[in-house]
Amino acid sequence: MILSVVIVSYNVKFFLEQCLSSLKKAVEGSPLLRDQVEVFIVDNASGDGSLDFLPPLFQTFHFIQNQENKGFAKANNQALSQCCGEFLLFLNPDTILAEDTLDNCISFLRSRSDAGALGVHMLDGAGRFLRESKRGFPGAGASFFKMTGLARLFPRSKIFSSYYLGHLDERQTHPVDILSGAFLMTKKSVMDKTGGFDEQFFMYGEETDWCYRFKQAGWKVIFAPIAQIIHLGGASSARVKPEMRLQLSGSVLLFIKKHKNWVQYMFASLFTSLFFLMRIPYWSGVAVISKENRDIALRTIRVYLQGFFLSLTGYRHLCIKRTPRCDGVLTNERIRCY
Repeated sequence: MILSVVIVSYNVKFFLEQCLSSLKKAVEGSPLLRDQVEVFIVDNASGDGSLDFLPPLFQTFHFIQNQENKGFAKANNQALSQCCGEFLLFLNPDTILAEDTLDNCISFLRSRSDAGALGVHMLDGAGRFLRESKRGFPGAGASFFKMTGLARLFPRSKIFSSYYLGHLDERQTHPVDILSGAFLMTKKSVMDKTGGFDEQFFMYGEETDWCYRFKQAGWKVIFAPIAQIIHLGGASSARVKPEMRLQLSGSVLLFIKKHKNWVQYMFASLFTSLFFLMRIPYWSGVAVISKENRDIALRTIRVYLQGFFLSLTGYRHLCIKRTPRCDGVLTNERIRCY
């Protein structure tokens, strides 16, 4: 078996159908991969009828049903235990592949013995490059520049835009720190040495931790625009809900606490708490002025107050109440469309 593909899904039936259709077409159109690919779809207790609708359409794919939402890391690890391909691809259900994506990526990894992980050029639904295709490791400085908006003001700066590695041309191949979990290909031999996803991360941060461990083990993490994919969920990333921002901040703090020193963790916690505190006056004004958005503003204030106090106490997860509701694009429980 050449390739094992793992997709974690949660209430994204129609997104997943598009993804699997593009995946199937890429496999069937490849002389190299035909009959040499296994696909595992781990469903995290979807309530949209995914497992009634999709298995008859993709009978050669393996569907795994969970009775509860186990999160992204744990669900991926479920399928990893069954994978036997030479290469592993972790793919989001809201992605669409080109017909030559898989062939190009496998050829690239076979040509680079030093490569531990590979990411590609991702576009949103409008054809814009998604900056999360390549990222730097989060730290106190990178978090500060991102939260204060300096990264947005100086998108090509090596210092201010270090989180998105804005100084690196997205049209060229580069060793980077982090790849997006929406499309992450690796070699099974590398994964066997580095281990699976850290299940402390329920959502966000899993690929950050994994890429860090790749690099610590001496492997290169490479962004290569040898192929393009569409990541539909990325088009909605600008409409981040406050609960989602809380979970993202918690995952960043967990990563820094796990891999960095206590000074960086202390400053990152401080910056995070100040970020939430500084946004409260704005949302208070929205609540007073705008009747239409009052409920949203009040909810945001409540979440940001919670984030402020939890950041100060250093509680690593910045826990929020998770709900099973899903709007088909992004929710506080399904950050990455899983």
